[in-house]
Order: sequence, then C-alpha cells, then structure tokens
Amino acid sequence: MAAGVPERTVYHRCLEGGPWQRALPGIVFLFSGTPTRLQYVIAALLLGGPDSVVTGVEACRFHGLRRGPARRTGQPAEEVHLLVPHNRQVRSVGYVHVERTTNLPRPDRRAGLRIAPVARACADGARRLSQHGEITELMSDAVQRRLCTVPQLAHEVATNSRRGTALPNRVLRDVSDGVRSAAESAAKNLWGKAGMPSAWWNAPVHTADGRLVGIADCWVDGVAMVWEIESTEWHLDPAAHDYTVQRAGLFTSVGALYIASKPKMVLTEPREVAALLRAVHAQAAARPRPPLHAVRPS
Repeated sequence: MAAGVPERTVYHRCLEGGPWQRALPGIVFLFSGTPTRLQYVIAALLLGGPDSVVTGVEACRFHGLRRGPARRTGQPAEEVHLLVPHNRQVRSVGYVHVERTTNLPRPDRRAGLRIAPVARACADGARRLSQHGEITELMSDAVQRRLCTVPQLAHEVATNSRRGTALPNRVLRDVSDGVRSAAESAAKNLWGKAGMPSAWWNAPVHTADGRLVGIADCWVDGVAMVWEIESTEWHLDPAAHDYTVQRAGLFTSVGALYIASKPKMVLTEPREVAALLRAVHAQAAARPRPPLHAVRPS
C-alpha cells in the first residue's frame, strides 16, 4: 500500500487462484507457488518487527544442527518460534509462535536473518518438545558439535521461561554425564534399573603407554568393560559399520570385555539385555583387570 497498490487490489490478487497469496496478517507473498522454508521464516520476522529474533528448533537448523525432531514432509510451514520485546503487542498466529520476553538475546546473523544464539535456541526449542528422545538429540548435537556447553544450556533453561523445563532439565543431567544420543539415554536408564555399578559415558580409553583405543559409549572402569549402543542409522553407512567392527576388535585386543546392543533391544527387551550385562560384568570382574586407563568425561 505504501508503494501505491490499493488495498482492494491486494485483496483480489490474494484470492484463490490469484497471482499473490496471504502469508500472515499484513504479509503477502508476491507469487502463487509454494513458499520455501526460508520465505516462511522471513515472513515471520516481518510479522514480529525489527527487534524480533527466531529461536527454537528453526534457529537450531540455521546453526547447522541436524538432530532432534524431524521435519514433517510436505508441511513447510512448521512452527517458527519468535522472540519479541516484552512491550511489543504481537500475537501468535498461523505457524508463528510469538513469545514476549524481557531477556531478548543479541541475535546472530544467519542467511541475513536474526537468529538466537545456539544455547538459547536449543533451550527454547527443548521447552516446546514433548519427547525425551528428541530433546536429547537436539541438546547433545549442540554439545557434541562444540557449538555450546552443558553449563551454557543449563543457564538458558534456568534464566528464561520456566514453562516446559522439566524434561530439558532431566536431559541436561544425562548430557552432563556424557550421553550424546537418545539411544544412549535409553541405555543409561536401563543401566541404572539393572542395578549395575557406576559407569562413565563416552569415555576415552587408553592403553598403559597412552595410546587411544577408542571412546566407549559406556565404560565400567573398575572391571574395564565396554558396552556399545550400535545405532541402526549409523550402520546404514557401510564405512561406519566397518569402523564399529574395528573398534570392537581394538577394545577386545587390549583386554577390555566388549558387549554391544541395538537400541531396539534396549527398548523392547530390557530384561534380556540387563541379564546379559550382569553376566558380562561378572565375567569381567572375575579376571585380572587389564592395564587400561580411561578419562571420565567432565
């Protein structure tokens, strides 16, 4: 309208079959095709105003995180979580979830857009998720890629909205223990229920002369026992499968007792897996401990 296009013309061009389409209140796509995901995000920021910031899962994607909730195919207009200053009167509408805040972060720039820093984006995204596994994948991906630390995530969870923080806080405890995937989180839960002794997660294991053998998913230091969680997704890559087999050989060659489980078995056959773990641990405890040294993840 500021460019001289009458409001009535805009209305008619946005009718079904017209050359334009209405994106959000006051926002028009000047084309009739399917908008890209980037265009949906730009429209959300235009709705929020010049101080608005994209946060949550969408912001995590702009930071390069790929784990967490999967995109729903065929539905590009997934939720965009937007932060706006507390004094702005902008409401959630359509695919845009607007959150007013007194703690607006200084945004990073990604693709020319205002994106929340990765720790804030992860914390805000986790609060909007209901699946323990999705939250674990999202947060552990950020930590594993060294984009933020566990204390930074904990700070963001603690200092912003408290709504929906129960699950993220539980996940943070696992991630701080070294858990780096949803499969490992389920395994850690089973380990505790099986009455097994204390274990370290994602612990680097070295020989007596300092040579790195590998990073054990689960390491029982007192008896030098390794429990690996073999992800089906990981093994879709033949080279990754070969590497996993090689790791098993390396751990075994230096005297560690090695056992591996599929994530599906951990979830569907917990009693059988727990019984096997106890049996292997008893075998490990009955032999002399090999001279291996592990580093407990901090």
